[in-house]
Amino acid sequence: MLQNLVLMFKNKEIRNRILFTLGILFVYRLGCAIPLPGINKEALLAGIDGNNIINLMNLLGGGALDQFSVLSLGVGPYITASIIIELLAMDVIPPLADLKENGQEGRKKMDKITRYLGIVLAFLQAYTLTYSFHARYGILDNPTVSTYMFIAIVLTAGTSFLIWLGDQISDKGIGNGISIIIFSGIVANLPFQFRQAYTTLVDTSAGTSSTFSGVIQFAALIVLYLVLIIMIIFMNEAVRKIPIQYTSNTRAIGGQNINYLPLKINSASVIPVIFSSAVMVAPVTIMSFFEQTDVTRWITNALDFTKPWGLAIYVVLIILFTFFYTNLQVDPKQIAENLNKQGTYILGIRPGSETVSYISKVLNRITVLGALWLAVIAALPYLLGMATNIPSSVTMGGTGIIIVVGVALETVKDLESQLTQKTYRGYFRR
Repeated sequence: MLQNLVLMFKNKEIRNRILFTLGILFVYRLGCAIPLPGINKEALLAGIDGNNIINLMNLLGGGALDQFSVLSLGVGPYITASIIIELLAMDVIPPLADLKENGQEGRKKMDKITRYLGIVLAFLQAYTLTYSFHARYGILDNPTVSTYMFIAIVLTAGTSFLIWLGDQISDKGIGNGISIIIFSGIVANLPFQFRQAYTTLVDTSAGTSSTFSGVIQFAALIVLYLVLIIMIIFMNEAVRKIPIQYTSNTRAIGGQNINYLPLKINSASVIPVIFSSAVMVAPVTIMSFFEQTDVTRWITNALDFTKPWGLAIYVVLIILFTFFYTNLQVDPKQIAENLNKQGTYILGIRPGSETVSYISKVLNRITVLGALWLAVIAALPYLLGMATNIPSSVTMGGTGIIIVVGVALETVKDLESQLTQKTYRGYFRR
């Protein structure tokens, strides 16, 4: 691993990509620190303190919601738009389904539609968020229609800017740009979370008999995070190997050169957690636009992650989105066709429909394990918060850690892939 890092920094092109990505992230963090004018920050911080849905939005936005900065919305509207377009492309709207089947060109057009929809959703969410925050917390100094429109337009522009920054990272940097931006926002917020945990568990009990207990709880929290990271890495790297053989290969099956078709236990990676979080946040944001009634309060409480019903809904959404996104990422029919073109078959399975059926069966079985694992990891910190006095804002880190580790692993693989390509190019030039 250390040798690969040295090689990466020795390679000029990869080094430039890393530096370019860091530069873009610096611009992103700078934007998160630029507050909107006319906002009463004290009223905002007092209002969102203890609101778990807002804390989650703040986590994914890298803490920008604390400042109500120009980048407060983050890339959440774009993620929501992606969910909607992918759902509609599943034979709900035939033209979108045709674009999905139209290869790379169709994907480009779908991405363009997603961006336009993301901008529309960003404006609606910005206006709704501003209106609801002022109605509930009184955050505006001059609450007029023009003020609402101004803030909504600026926040929408901020989201558009972040999408553009994500594109720049994807084209000229490392990894997936949108994922890297979410990753950096969460990492930037982690020190504050641990500081808050330390203050709650240790500092507030300083000089009392419960100080030692607070230190033990804080140490246990750190250990829990380390265990979560190890479990996430293990499951992200776990694969189900299906033995395959080439028709031209006459060697015995028991030989040591048998090839395998690897299917990841968690093919959806971190996307189901992000999707589920976005879906949980959207109804609460919409409800906050209306006058607070028993119904709106019930919906808000029902979608609260720190309460049993809200956590149950969150877990179910993660499981559903894991199956949904896995089927988008892994197409058994396409895999069977590729195997057939390469003159390869699965041992004991006939090519064609039987291969498709077998791959689908294996994929569904391992996805059950992957979905349950992802749901347990995401829910574990919230369950810990219900059973102990660890602050709810810190338990949000469970979702954040899944995203951080998943994106980090994918970025490292992207870097290693680029390094391998550069190494082969250099070899063939000799």
